[in-house]
Amino acid sequence: MSQDFLAEMGAAGRSTTTWSNGPGDRYATHSHPYRKTLCCLSGSIVFHVPDGDVELRAGERLVLEPGTPHSATVGPHGVRCAEAHG
Repeated sequence: MSQDFLAEMGAAGRSTTTWSNGPGDRYATHSHPYRKTLCCLSGSIVFHVPDGDVELRAGERLVLEPGTPHSATVGPHGVRCAEAHG
C-alpha cells in the first residue's frame, strides 16, 4: 500500500513524507494553507473535522482541503501514515 501511494503521489508531482505516533497520542486543532492527502499505512487514527470524525485504518485515505480545521487521536495500536501536500 505505501509504495502504491508514494508512486501515485510522485506521478502527480507531489512530494510525500511519512510519520508515526504511539497509542493515544493527540494532535491539537490546527489547519494548513495547502491541500493534504493522508494515507494510513498501519494502525489507526481518528481525524476530528468540522463534518464529524473520520477514522482511518491501513489502506484508507483522507483529503484535507486548505484551511480545514482538524485535530486527531491515534488509535490503540499506534499509527503510521504517509502524506502529500499540494
